[in-house]
Amino acid sequence: MELLKKWTNNYIEAGCDEVGRGCLCGPVVAAAVILDETFEQNLINDSKKLNFKTRMELDHYIKNNVKSYAIAELSPSFIDQHNILNASIHAMHRALDKLSIQPELILVDGNKFHPYNYIPHECIIKGDSKVLSIAAASILAKNYRDRLMIELHKEFPEYGWDTNFGYATKKHQEALIKHGPTRHHRQSFRLKYD
Repeated sequence: MELLKKWTNNYIEAGCDEVGRGCLCGPVVAAAVILDETFEQNLINDSKKLNFKTRMELDHYIKNNVKSYAIAELSPSFIDQHNILNASIHAMHRALDKLSIQPELILVDGNKFHPYNYIPHECIIKGDSKVLSIAAASILAKNYRDRLMIELHKEFPEYGWDTNFGYATKKHQEALIKHGPTRHHRQSFRLKYD
C-alpha cells in the first residue's frame, strides 16, 4: 500500500515517531520530519518492516531530500523519573523544537500525545505504515538508536545490544541474571529474571 504523502492539503505537516519504548535499556529516541513536495521514495515504510541495510540506505536519502528533520533522545534516568509514555512524548516535543521550520500540523504515530506549542495534532494508529512523513521519522529514529546501541555494546558486549538493541531477548535476560543491570538500564523496568 502506498503511503500518504499529505494528510491534509493546506498545512505544513511534521510526521513524528519514537523508538525504544519497550527496551530495557538505552534512551527513547524520537524524530520529526517535514517532507518536501518533490519527495519521492517508494521503499519507505514503517521501520519495523525494513531490514537494517535498507533502513541505513534510506537514512541518507531522507536526510538529503526533506525540508527539515530532527532527532532527539531522552536518557534512561529521564524515563525512570517521568515514565516511558511521558518520556516518549517529551522526546517528540524535543525533536519538534529542533526543526528549522515550524509545522502547522503534527502527525503522531500512535494514540497518545500532549499538546505542543498550540499547534494542532493528529494521532494516527499505525501511522508509520500509513503516512510517509511518519514512516520517514520512524526510520531516522530507529537508525539513530540502533547505531547508539551498537556503540554501547562495545562497552558491555555480554548483553548483546548489537543484535537485540536493548530489547528483552533471552540473551539479554540471561546477562541481567549473571551480571545485573548497567548504568544504561532503566531502573523502573522489570530487570530481574530467573
